[in-house]
Amino acid sequence: MSREVQTLYVAEDEHDIRLDRWFKRRWPHLTHIQVEKMARKGEIRVDGSRVKPQDRLTAGAAVRVPPLPEANPRKPGDLHELTERDIAYAKSLVLYEDHMVIALNKPHGLAVQGGTKTTKHVDRLLSAWGEGMDRPRLVHRLDRDTSGVLLLGKGPEAAKRLAGAFARRQAKKTYWAIVIGTPKPTHGQIDLALKKTGINDYEMMRPAEPKDPKGEPAETAFATISRAAHRASWMALRPFTGRTHQLRAHMAAIGHPILGDHKYGTDASKQLSGILKLQLHARRIELDHPGGGTLIVEAPLSPEIQAGFAHFGFTEDECDSDPFEGVKRQR
Repeated sequence: MSREVQTLYVAEDEHDIRLDRWFKRRWPHLTHIQVEKMARKGEIRVDGSRVKPQDRLTAGAAVRVPPLPEANPRKPGDLHELTERDIAYAKSLVLYEDHMVIALNKPHGLAVQGGTKTTKHVDRLLSAWGEGMDRPRLVHRLDRDTSGVLLLGKGPEAAKRLAGAFARRQAKKTYWAIVIGTPKPTHGQIDLALKKTGINDYEMMRPAEPKDPKGEPAETAFATISRAAHRASWMALRPFTGRTHQLRAHMAAIGHPILGDHKYGTDASKQLSGILKLQLHARRIELDHPGGGTLIVEAPLSPEIQAGFAHFGFTEDECDSDPFEGVKRQR
């Protein structure tokens, strides 16, 4: 059994997911019967209320998670425990830390949460700060191959406030990406509903018809920072909603997929990408600090993004101001 009761928060891209599926995403070894039993006994609660497995969750909701059976019970000193090297690695990722917030510089290739085949992930590394009340809490997510700023809350109250800011779309997130071609217009907003297709590693987000009940509203602002002739463009992207793979799916939908994206790319973008990894980086987050004031965190370019910049001749000093200053949602 896990050693403690946890309070976790529903991420933006998990809005409207069923409770039982939310549990299965995080703990694939759990059976439906186990989730059903915990819900029936009142051990699982959402915002303090009893729930049923089929109930749907709202982004930012607080889920009480009771002690859970482990897929492979841990033994003292086994490979699941953090080593000193693991702890040092976790601490090396810190961009900013105070008594309520930790901001990590998540590298390309490191998953945020575990799964059936994923044993190395950010969630596991959070034990480097301790267990129980000392263990930081995830309040949003990044794709495995997206690098950049990842925020954590220290303690349930800080996590609740941060998760609430994301759920209410109050966090200003700026991503940098390199895409194929030169989008026209150079600045604008993509307002295109998306829906999930496929499962697990084959899951993709595709444009949805206006009346499709499975479609989820998705909005992204974009701004061109620099161009490499007509071959590629360095873009700033700001998601106003938080759908799975939103930026990748939206750029692909307007005909300018992000380079290095083998899931949403075209033959042309894959050829132009060559050996480049996914060219998507969570550059900056600005939001209210849970203790008061404003929190602004920037992540330096990852080695993968540096390789893309070097390949196309982009330099950071080409972006000397906020490309989204004054930009607001169109609706």
